[in-house]
Amino acid sequence: MSPVLVIGAGVHGLTCGVVLAEAGRQVLIRTAERPRETTSAVAGAMWGPARLKPPERVLYWATLSHAEFTSLARVENSGVHLASGRMAARFDLGDVVPPETKLIPDLQRCDEQELPDGFVWGYRGTVPLIDMPRYLDHLLDRFLAAGGEIRLGPVQTLADAAAECDTIVNCTGVGAHELVGDPSVHAVFGQHVVVRNPGLEEYFIELSDGGEFTSWMPHGDRVVLGGISLADDWRRTPRREISEGILRRAARLEPRLADAEVLEETVGLRPGRESVRVDVEHYRGARLIHDYGHGACGVGLSWGCAFEVAELVEGKTE
Repeated sequence: MSPVLVIGAGVHGLTCGVVLAEAGRQVLIRTAERPRETTSAVAGAMWGPARLKPPERVLYWATLSHAEFTSLARVENSGVHLASGRMAARFDLGDVVPPETKLIPDLQRCDEQELPDGFVWGYRGTVPLIDMPRYLDHLLDRFLAAGGEIRLGPVQTLADAAAECDTIVNCTGVGAHELVGDPSVHAVFGQHVVVRNPGLEEYFIELSDGGEFTSWMPHGDRVVLGGISLADDWRRTPRREISEGILRRAARLEPRLADAEVLEETVGLRPGRESVRVDVEHYRGARLIHDYGHGACGVGLSWGCAFEVAELVEGKTE
């Protein structure tokens, strides 16, 4: 089997690397950032419904990923655990829910008493939560144990990559805007506040069409609070006013968070795109397999996309 060059060491680059290396491929990951320095490292993160295009393929990817994360929740030190919680909205979304929710075994509609003030719609269910720093360490350990190699240093051009390897997997996230020259890729600024856990075990996420929302994801002794979503904002530094808003909104809904110790403020650039791109391009004699454009759902779709990437590498589909 010919070697594979994977560009990017976020959750998609590492997951593709794991799937390919554990299948016996010789895999080299080239990355401009260490895994814990990527946008993936600062994600919330949870598996959940992904309102992305194309819907049929997204459902397939989400289904495969749910199975993998559910299995990983039984693996010690994977960073994945199953947690109950609420998905809620301040407006009525009706009785129609995304098809992915059928994978949540205990999904049930919230009654009025289960919803915070100002919320009128919600569901409760158990889903995988992913502590991203620990999870990326888990993926990296698996990748290296399978014989994979990771090398720190950016790939400047696709021509350089094609000269280095005949099979390339592009998992560069927002970097695809420059590397591939894809103008449809844009940054979606996200910021989180990480606090010491005051005793929360359940997650909460607000479904919103606006730029601001409230969420908390407990991971042991820390809780990741969100959130913000600002399209076409490429800045990479935390902003005090955003953090203050996140803390204020969280404390309003969950009083135990009001005095929680702030551990850090984190920023990531989600790779926005009209639709997720997983396909093959033939470029200068090399097969270039793209896997990017997952927006805020990169973690939740990672395993499904990686399995499809592996099929493309093997030439089973085009």
